[in-house]
Amino acid sequence: MTEKSPERLVFFTDAVVAIALTLLILPLTEVVPEVVAAHGDPVEAITENQATIWSFLLSFVVIGRQWFAHHRLFEQVRAYNTPLAVTNMLWLLTVIVMPFATQMVGGFSINLFTSLLYIGTILANSACVSVMTLIVRADPALLRDNAEIDRRWLFNTFGTTLALVVAFVLVVIVPATNYYSLLLLLVPPLVARLVYAGAPPKSAQLSE
Repeated sequence: MTEKSPERLVFFTDAVVAIALTLLILPLTEVVPEVVAAHGDPVEAITENQATIWSFLLSFVVIGRQWFAHHRLFEQVRAYNTPLAVTNMLWLLTVIVMPFATQMVGGFSINLFTSLLYIGTILANSACVSVMTLIVRADPALLRDNAEIDRRWLFNTFGTTLALVVAFVLVVIVPATNYYSLLLLLVPPLVARLVYAGAPPKSAQLSE
């Protein structure tokens, strides 16, 4: 059986992520003509659109963080199978949806539905990374020589997904927490550093 190189899959994935990151800025580019048409002051493009700006910055950081997790996982991969390719496509779907969810946040600001849509999209993205990690770890033929997905890697990956599950549930129970619940994403890396403080660093531990 011919080994499937992941290079084309990675190139395609990186291209889609780059486009999604670019699309995040589009709502802000529409602001300037509106201010000009209303004969407003240039600073109003910033002061009157803070929710859109913050949602753009937050989404940029979130997609960037998840791309790093994806990138570091595929640095360990030398081949892919059908389950990995399908899950990767689902991961890309969540990335593509992110600009829409971001625009919803910027347009409706503090709203229960938009909060759940936004956090749910990030949760789905993280869940896909967790599934891909399991797929790669379960099949040694997919890993490069000397590559290893150890316990610290798994802790960070599944810890991130669990933190997002808690954030989603927290918003359902206490809507006022809205996007502040995403601060829970800071917890898994901190806990991992404490739990594995004495462990020697490995390339696989870079997933945090």
